[in-house]
Amino acid sequence: MIKNYWKYLVFIVLWICPICFIQAQADEAPLESKFKDPVTKVWINTYGNIRISKRLFWVAQTHFRFQETEDTPFVGQVAQVYNRHAIGYIYSKKFNFSLGGVLRLNFNTDPESVDRNLVPEWRIWHQYMFAMPLSTMMFYHRIRIEHRWTQDFAEDSDYDFRNRWRYMFKAKIPVNSHKLAPKTFYISPEAELIMQSGKPVVGSPFEDLRLHASFGYILTPRVTLATGIMYSQGQDLSDGTVYKQNWTARFHVYFSPDFRKVKNKLPAIHLDD
Repeated sequence: MIKNYWKYLVFIVLWICPICFIQAQADEAPLESKFKDPVTKVWINTYGNIRISKRLFWVAQTHFRFQETEDTPFVGQVAQVYNRHAIGYIYSKKFNFSLGGVLRLNFNTDPESVDRNLVPEWRIWHQYMFAMPLSTMMFYHRIRIEHRWTQDFAEDSDYDFRNRWRYMFKAKIPVNSHKLAPKTFYISPEAELIMQSGKPVVGSPFEDLRLHASFGYILTPRVTLATGIMYSQGQDLSDGTVYKQNWTARFHVYFSPDFRKVKNKLPAIHLDD
């Protein structure tokens, strides 16, 4: 009788303890996500696609990114400076791909921090761009994959490796013309989803969702200007239950010099950022 009693007791303990442990974990888990207050930013971006041969072009991009301070919204302080370069290959008028590297300089925007003010971030990136004409409009599908090494501002902090998986859908719609040609104004809505993976990414694979609308002007066949506003949100890397938000004013300059002889030039190729 006693032996049976101990068997029942052990059986109950083995079942109840895991249930209690799981319930305790459930009680500790947050019941809802938290959204940080939106941060205002300004991005000044230059995009260069420089033709160097019949099929090859050099991607040369420089981005200056500013972030609000307590007293100054939008253009408050320098947050990042990008240098993105690559060699691209033109497969056809509707498809091209690129491979290159990025050096991003990250500035410490925390006014209370006593750590370093500047740390570099390194990336290898490859991109696949599909262009789809439809009536007077152009639609773009862009797949970009980035392999990035990031470091905290604390002294002697180690580099963390992460992958970014990016998909962007973009349209260009002429306003005062039937085609995207010089002296044409256009509107350009776009949406980009950015996911991330790697050892530091535990519960925050959703890095960013960017919704951007811009208004542009094709100045010449080689120069285009545009400006727009972007809203974005994504999970905080250190806590997947916390979401950051940004409102960003963006200014773009697109240039595409071609120094080859006229007889060697291909018809216009659809390239974009």
